[in-house]
Amino acid sequence: MKYVKILFAIALVFTMCSAFSLKKDHSKPVYAFGISASFTDTVVYFTDIQILDSAKVSKEGFLAHRELYSYQLKNYLEDNQLQENSTCMIYFSENRKKLEKEATKILNKYKKNNRMTVSRIDSDNFRFTKPEE
Repeated sequence: MKYVKILFAIALVFTMCSAFSLKKDHSKPVYAFGISASFTDTVVYFTDIQILDSAKVSKEGFLAHRELYSYQLKNYLEDNQLQENSTCMIYFSENRKKLEKEATKILNKYKKNNRMTVSRIDSDNFRFTKPEE
C-alpha cells in the first residue's frame, strides 16, 4: 500500500508538471518588406510592409526561409521586366513600429542620392507568400 501511494504521488507530480510545461502557440505576427537594387539600374524598388503568413523567427533571431522571400521579390521584378540582375533584401521584425523606422531610414538613404529613383511596389501587385518546403 505504501508503494501505491508513492507511485500515485509521483504520477500526480508528473501530470502536474507536464500540464504546466505545455506551451500554447502564442506566436507573434512577423512583418516584412523587401528592397531591390541593382548596380546597373538607377531605380530602387521597395514593397509595402506586409504580414508574413505562418512565418516564425527562430530563437537566434532569424526568419525561417528568408532567402526564399527575397527570391520571390527578385522573380516578380524579373517576370514583370522591371529590373534584371537585382539584389533583393528582406527586412523583418515582430515589431511593426521598429520595422517602419528601419524602412524610413533605409529609404531616406536612397532618396538622398539624387541619381537614384525610389519606386514603390503596391501590395495589390506583389505579396509575399509562404514558401513551400
